[in-house]
Amino acid sequence: MPETSKKEIKLFYCYAREDKALRDQLEKHLAPLRRQYRLTNWHDREILPGEDWEQTIDHHLSTAHLVLLLISPDFMASDYCYGIEMEKALEQEKAGTCRVIPLLLRPTDIEDAPFIHLQMLPTDVHPLTSWPDRDLAFLDVATGIRKAFKDLLLALKTKEEWFEEGNALYSLKRYEEALTAYEKAIRLDPNDPTYHANKGNALLSLKRYEEALTAYEEAIRLNPNNDLYHLHKNIALRNLKQSPRG
Repeated sequence: MPETSKKEIKLFYCYAREDKALRDQLEKHLAPLRRQYRLTNWHDREILPGEDWEQTIDHHLSTAHLVLLLISPDFMASDYCYGIEMEKALEQEKAGTCRVIPLLLRPTDIEDAPFIHLQMLPTDVHPLTSWPDRDLAFLDVATGIRKAFKDLLLALKTKEEWFEEGNALYSLKRYEEALTAYEKAIRLDPNDPTYHANKGNALLSLKRYEEALTAYEEAIRLNPNNDLYHLHKNIALRNLKQSPRG
């Protein structure tokens, strides 16, 4: 089955330099994600000598899939972090082009902050540095980021990936899961007759003949010259007539 780990996810750290040590620790706790998936981290320490730092930051922020806002008093006091990077990240989140996760590092006044509508980490928005066990705090954060990461991977899957996954699941006779994958592909491209035909195959295997018939009819509407679609439609129709409900 195609692995979602083939999809590269770009992570951008938005943080105050005073919190560099905490960011470095967080990066260590996210190492399993980097190994398991194609996760690339970026922060301003990656800027090379001679590069225009503002343009470089803007480029990496604009192309990020996931932005972590590392919230602290220093972050809130930074005109660049708060007024430029965070504002741009929230604009991208509103436009649906990236996911933004605020992470409360240290006790900070965040009342009425522009990110307050977003789900924050750690659990119960308890500042990371206030946890009795710092490793447990980082584990809690890493678990939350992993969940968001998986959701993001699903959102980024292409119609071709959903279709391939459906075919792989169908070959394993996991027809319900295959049906879900085909429907995801159809949602992304409702005009591909192959997606509808394979959805019909999954429904036929599940003995949901009336729904299979509808799927084959849609495939035929999109490509009336495919003999296989007509054959499968007739099979579904015959089974529907022979079933108790037919």
